[in-house]
Amino acid sequence: MAANGWRRRRIWVVLSTTAALGLTVTQAQAQPQAHLHKQQMGLSAFTAATAGDDDDGGEAQEEAEQADQYAEARTSPGIVAPGAYGAAYDALADLPHTKGSWRDLTRLPYDSDDPRYRDINSNSSGGSGKVTGRVTGLAADRHGYVYAGSANGGVFRSRTGGGHWTNISDGLPALSTGDLQLDGKGRLWYATGEANTSATSFLGTGVYVLDDPRDGSFSRRDRVGGDELESTSINALRFAGDKVWAATTRGVWSHSSRTLKGAWKLEFAPNPDYLPGGSKASDASAAYKNIANDIAIDPKDPGKVVLAVGWRGGDTYNGFYAKSGGSWQRVTGLGDLPSNAEDVGNVTFARSADGSRYYAIDQSPEQTAENPDSGLEGIFVSKSGSPTGPWVKIADYKQLRDSGSALTGAGYQPGIQSWYDQFLTVDPKNPDHVYAGLEEVFETKDGGKSWSVPGPYWNFGFPCWSIDPTKQSGDCPATTHADQHSVAVGSDRGAPYVIVGDDGGVFRRPLNGSANADGHATDWTSLNDGTMDALQYYSVGVGVDPAGRGVAITGGLQDNGQSELRPGDHVMGSNFGGDGGDTITDPANGCNIAQEYVYLAVSVTNNCAVNDGSWVTDPSKATSYSVAPPDSATGEARFIAPLNADIKDPKVWVAGGRHVWINNKGYAIRSGSEWVGAYDLGAGHTATAVASSGGKVYAAWCGPCNNQGFTRGIAVGNADGTGWHQLTLPVDGTVPNRYLSGLAIDPANSDHVLLAVNGFSRKWTEGPGAGVGHLFETRNGGVTWTDISGNLPDVPANSVALLKGGTIALGTDLGVLVRMPGSASWKVAGGNLPTTAVLQVRTGPDGRLYAATHGRGIWVIDVRRLR
Repeated sequence: MAANGWRRRRIWVVLSTTAALGLTVTQAQAQPQAHLHKQQMGLSAFTAATAGDDDDGGEAQEEAEQADQYAEARTSPGIVAPGAYGAAYDALADLPHTKGSWRDLTRLPYDSDDPRYRDINSNSSGGSGKVTGRVTGLAADRHGYVYAGSANGGVFRSRTGGGHWTNISDGLPALSTGDLQLDGKGRLWYATGEANTSATSFLGTGVYVLDDPRDGSFSRRDRVGGDELESTSINALRFAGDKVWAATTRGVWSHSSRTLKGAWKLEFAPNPDYLPGGSKASDASAAYKNIANDIAIDPKDPGKVVLAVGWRGGDTYNGFYAKSGGSWQRVTGLGDLPSNAEDVGNVTFARSADGSRYYAIDQSPEQTAENPDSGLEGIFVSKSGSPTGPWVKIADYKQLRDSGSALTGAGYQPGIQSWYDQFLTVDPKNPDHVYAGLEEVFETKDGGKSWSVPGPYWNFGFPCWSIDPTKQSGDCPATTHADQHSVAVGSDRGAPYVIVGDDGGVFRRPLNGSANADGHATDWTSLNDGTMDALQYYSVGVGVDPAGRGVAITGGLQDNGQSELRPGDHVMGSNFGGDGGDTITDPANGCNIAQEYVYLAVSVTNNCAVNDGSWVTDPSKATSYSVAPPDSATGEARFIAPLNADIKDPKVWVAGGRHVWINNKGYAIRSGSEWVGAYDLGAGHTATAVASSGGKVYAAWCGPCNNQGFTRGIAVGNADGTGWHQLTLPVDGTVPNRYLSGLAIDPANSDHVLLAVNGFSRKWTEGPGAGVGHLFETRNGGVTWTDISGNLPDVPANSVALLKGGTIALGTDLGVLVRMPGSASWKVAGGNLPTTAVLQVRTGPDGRLYAATHGRGIWVIDVRRLR
């Protein structure tokens, strides 16, 4: 997820002579809101001992805040009832399509170590090489078939042990992956709804099973049961006898594995009153009251089942449960594996093929809250093979830290994000050989007596590292991307391998691979060849390439920085590291780029951030500059905060936190102090969307932004600071009390504005003031509004663009819809765009429409064909 550093935590050995070029990054912690600042400067010697210095765990809190804020936009002011996405998909299927077809621009390799872009804010040379978006589910067989489930891009198949991927799930209404499993009959089970956040960030529509995964594709007919698991996230699927179990964000469910018919059975929910339809379903904490993480089934007695249940932030119901006397009861006395609520959070189980071992990873809510270095309670083994133990601790975060980890400094050590990063698997032929995933990949070959780190977080800090642009990562071997989520063991022609899925895609090595003296693997292969475009964009920027050969395309990505695609490129490069948020690109020069990290930590470059790394020894050669507005330093901005340029004057920028900030210097800005505060939205209010035309600025906001007292509004004024006022939004529900996510101004009339509204209408949202509709229009500067949603499906709307000629384009969680001039009806824009979330739509200087999807890359369509 988030990142702040050379990719995420830009961690440096500081040179006092380079202070003028320092990059300030804010790490805003959630609950409590403590804000940390790091001055990032040039480096001549990078040591592992400095990794995470003065971090105090802020990065992990940023991850939690990002998850919460992504969910808030879709759920506030309540929670989403089952069936919402399915109904939206049905409505979408009934709409006609315009002519024209979308083209995937980013279906090509994306090199995080591209030697062209080794500027001060890049992570190039970290060692992970070619990457794609987050992979949260993996399955593999013994014949070279590998299946990868991406966070919000669906399921991909490879027949070659990884690579040469083909999507096999585009016929489904949900492309968010919770788990992916092959059963004993070779069928592929796909649990939708990503649950890494333990919240409702990426909702699903249930579980699907594919009888012939080697040649078939998923369809809606493959769904197991009814809509019982719609609008949930699914942590894990487990099999026992003729039953499949599902650990979800709404308790533990089961179904027959022999038939798709019949409803799912709710086995256990610790707080059923908070489930949809319950007496407390509208409570602000309802989404966190029935989190189930995993299920352990005794291989010798399939009737003996242990449930790992609990919210990663801590709750009284957290713990392990087993059936006793016909009802589910807490389990205690497990040995070293804690059973108290304070130390049971996110849990992952894995058992050996011979049934002799059970392993578990446990994240502790108490550790997460109180230990600045790690939230990991430990890794445990039950040598009886029974999930009831007795369990013995075989690793804590300190042991893992001292086993070759890249995370050795105070404030960021193994397990700091164990509520988000977990996988576990056992070698099918050796019950003592285990791979464990946290932020890094760990391995033990002796049942936990000793550990190594075959996949370190990155190579920065190791003596072998170098920024040398002729090498990927100096003399260090390639490593994986950070933040591990999924794992599978497969083989091809008798050669076994382990495959891991993380925030950067999929990586493979031999199951019993080679390593150097530090225990770092020397045989990782990136399987991210560009054919699995699962890149998760927040934004897209387009400008004429300075070489005059077409347009340069850039965009901010979840945990994969900023991508740069220039005409003639066969491989995309990464010119900024970390989470890439909003983007401003000069339409007349695509190498003039302003890129947000998180919380308005904005950087600017005038040459696409091209650099050979020479800034390391000569700081004056850096070509990127920190220009963060003041709200970045105080934490008064959202995780992905709005950033935009005036549609008539690209040198005037608007940034939104608690305040509305104006930059009048365009790409010549060199310091955050050059922003001018135009308006204070008010204490507790943070901007969600900004737009400007000819100096007239609109800023939508929320605050509080969660379910507890959710409020929203719009402020209007001038870029020079005059004329500001809050609009009086109608209390009759004309503009719903939901998250205001997008603004578009008519260039011919700055009083004519379109407003996109996220979330679901009141039919599905159990909360006050949800209202109806997703697109609203004013022609008098916001005095009055009209709902122009018409026949729009009831689906979260994220971004709106007013195209030349008056066509409206709306980016939603299920794709792009358009309304033609003079028409009151909506159509699906073009053909072949996957039904994934489109977080931003933007027109380029070439007149084409670009869509930044949060799971399937950047796509483009010729607007002249939208008829």
